[in-house]
Amino acid sequence: MFVQWSLLTALAMLSIYLFVKMYYFKSITNREKRSNDLMKLTLREAEILIRKYQIQLQRALGNIDILSEELTKLRNELKVLKQRNSKHRQETDRLNAKIKALEGRIDALL
Repeated sequence: MFVQWSLLTALAMLSIYLFVKMYYFKSITNREKRSNDLMKLTLREAEILIRKYQIQLQRALGNIDILSEELTKLRNELKVLKQRNSKHRQETDRLNAKIKALEGRIDALL
């Protein structure tokens, strides 16, 4: 009878121990599952943000290309205008010299 009670007690203790251990590991598993789900959600949100910023970057790079082309055109126009300004200045100086020469002739005639 003592052996039966001992065996029954040991079996009950073992089943209680295994039952507690099962719930402990089950709670750890659930916690890890929630943590993994949260991590997956965070990664999805990060992917969405990365795609959003990638699209913005592509648009910005496109705008930079357009602005670079415009800047190149404006630089070329500025060079042309500087050349024209230089030619006009030379022509103005030449005409002013002619005017002074003519004024000198007029003064000499008077």
